[in-house]
Amino acid sequence: MTETTATTITLTVPGMGSDHCAGIVRTTLTRLEGVGEIHTNIANHRVAVAVRDGGPDGERLRSAVEGAGYEVAAVEGEAAQDAEAGAAIEEAYLTRARRRLWIAAVPTTLIMLLMIPQMFWRPIPGYLAIVALLAFPVVFLYGGIATHKSTWRSLRNGTFNMDVLISMGSLPPYLIGLVGFVTPMTSFVEMAATIMTFHLLGRYLEALAKGRASQAIRRLLTLGAKTARVERDGEEIEVPVKELAPGDIMIVRPGDKIPTDGEVIEGESHLDESLATGESIPVYKSTGDSVIGATLNKEGRLRVKATRVGGDTFLAQVVRLIDQAQGSRVPIQEFADRMTGRFVPAVLVIALVSLAAWLLMPETLRPILDWGATFLPWVDPTATTPILAILAAIAVLVIACPCALGLATPTALMVGSGIGAERGILIRSGEAIQTFKDVKVMVLDKTGTITRGEPRLTEVVAAEGVAEARLLRLAASVEHASEHPIARAIVDGAGERGVTPGEVSEFRSTGARGVSGKVDEARVLIGNRRLLEENGIHGLEALDKELSRLESLGRSVVIVAADGQALGLVAVADTLKAESVEAIRGMHALGLHVVMVTGDNERAARAIAEEVGIDEVQAGVLPEGKVEAIRALQARYGDHVAMVGDGINDAPALTQANVGIAIGAGADVAIEAADVTLVSGELTGVVDAMHLSRATFGKIVQNLIWASGYNLAAIPVAALGLLHPMIGVIAMTASSLSVIGNSLLLKRRFARRPMIEGGSR
Repeated sequence: MTETTATTITLTVPGMGSDHCAGIVRTTLTRLEGVGEIHTNIANHRVAVAVRDGGPDGERLRSAVEGAGYEVAAVEGEAAQDAEAGAAIEEAYLTRARRRLWIAAVPTTLIMLLMIPQMFWRPIPGYLAIVALLAFPVVFLYGGIATHKSTWRSLRNGTFNMDVLISMGSLPPYLIGLVGFVTPMTSFVEMAATIMTFHLLGRYLEALAKGRASQAIRRLLTLGAKTARVERDGEEIEVPVKELAPGDIMIVRPGDKIPTDGEVIEGESHLDESLATGESIPVYKSTGDSVIGATLNKEGRLRVKATRVGGDTFLAQVVRLIDQAQGSRVPIQEFADRMTGRFVPAVLVIALVSLAAWLLMPETLRPILDWGATFLPWVDPTATTPILAILAAIAVLVIACPCALGLATPTALMVGSGIGAERGILIRSGEAIQTFKDVKVMVLDKTGTITRGEPRLTEVVAAEGVAEARLLRLAASVEHASEHPIARAIVDGAGERGVTPGEVSEFRSTGARGVSGKVDEARVLIGNRRLLEENGIHGLEALDKELSRLESLGRSVVIVAADGQALGLVAVADTLKAESVEAIRGMHALGLHVVMVTGDNERAARAIAEEVGIDEVQAGVLPEGKVEAIRALQARYGDHVAMVGDGINDAPALTQANVGIAIGAGADVAIEAADVTLVSGELTGVVDAMHLSRATFGKIVQNLIWASGYNLAAIPVAALGLLHPMIGVIAMTASSLSVIGNSLLLKRRFARRPMIEGGSR
């Protein structure tokens, strides 16, 4: 059996403005032989098509999409993802939409100005000829020609896009209105021009509003530095960032942006990393520290070795992840897809039924108009039956807009993922958002998640008559010669307390049991109780009570002795992150059952759990056992289990969980390891992410309810003749804009206040 490979071809389709449009594009491309997976993203109007060997090339894909009624602005290979080119295409599309709107709006405004005296004052000589000439370019030329071309291609291809309804709502009124040259009748020419103009206005406003909704990713694309100062052949020169290569030495002056991800090899400074972590407090960086491209150097001069460039940088990964999230599909969206898939054909049938009903049963329906005329000024029960039939059919066509339904999910995802990115919360997919909101159990790894992941000096207990400073100085002096993590914690802790280590001689290590050495002529021994007993140390009994207490708290405790006498205890522990207690309190406020799964011993794990308020502890669990622990929790609580881990060691368990959350910092975060990535590394981000997912999903539901309810209510009203077509086209535009506006309210909800607060209100 031979393996088939697939290449990805990306099409930019500017007119693909809603998920209804995206569905038509997907359906069209699926018909082609050799086409695999298709991913549409209305946020950037791109369609990524996996094409198997022997499948269609880019031009064949372009032809198919254009045949469905959609213009293709660009065809790119797998490697071509130029964000600036994409932005230029978007800007060109918006400019063209604005030009079409003006070309339609000016003649339509003149028609409206002429219509008022024609209707309410006195007839204008040659009125029909004047408005027909004014409306012609609006309906047939630059204003409406693209809509009609799209309609023709769509019908010829067997698909039905939104333009079909607009063409059917504008062409017949214009043509019927021309009958007025032969026999007196009501003119519909004004209606044709107005419908087309409001359609073009809606398209333009949607493009503007969607630009606001997706501005987070656009802002990210503009954050990076354009040039970099690098050392080449002993000289400092300026080169475009695109020309950087791994290993280049970059010079970053105060006020400059870091050109690309790298490692500091000389200098120290504070960097503003708010774009990556959402935290506004600058972070101290010195030799050996990693830095993220596009972050801002506040004061010192740095020499930085480039480690990642181009598409491998942190910023590029973030943009890809947001792009992926905005183009993903939420399970609830299947409801909208089923509705929109047959929507336009159904509307055409309803319009024809409405036309026939008015022509065949006018006397049955007229009482409805008599009732409506009592409170609706545009209803005219005295109109002739053919006119009432035409008005009802056209009203059905123009009021029934599937765009609002198609925009319901993508716009909420756009805004929600953008808010998350600004706060260092990267949500991979719409499915994760829907699953996350139903999570009941939050599983936390201990080391590096709840705790800092590195031991620190926590307590110093001196024996009676011994100065704490002397005890700590002797301990730090001997441990300074050791590379053990506990030794480093004691030395660093002594420095934080203002104690300077002395010189040590005759240093000796006994492996895991302890160390010894000579400090200021005193022979110092540091280790566990058994080691000190074997060496005949006196005074150990006086320390037993404190030793037991500290060990019960999960501390690693060593005894310090000098010249045969116990001087005291030094305790070291993996300390809590500052935000852990607040984060777990926030999880409880969300109604979550919090479980800690760790490889540490039971005593140490329970000590940490009690300190932060964790509900359940599973200790002594090996990495491979964490998957089984997740499965057991899923058996108890259903598919509502999320796990937080480092995204690398915990990858199998993160995959097993219904929502995997990788917690890490900066460019080292394993961005591909989970459904949600918390760039800042702070556990409070889990609570923030859950609030954001609930709020985003809430907006999706609100949008779907509004859009579907609008159509279900508006179509019968239009069919009964109670809705004038011009009112209908305004309502159609307002419906789509209201969905976008409702999604944008997420920004106001989370603006300038902690998300934990904002999400809980």
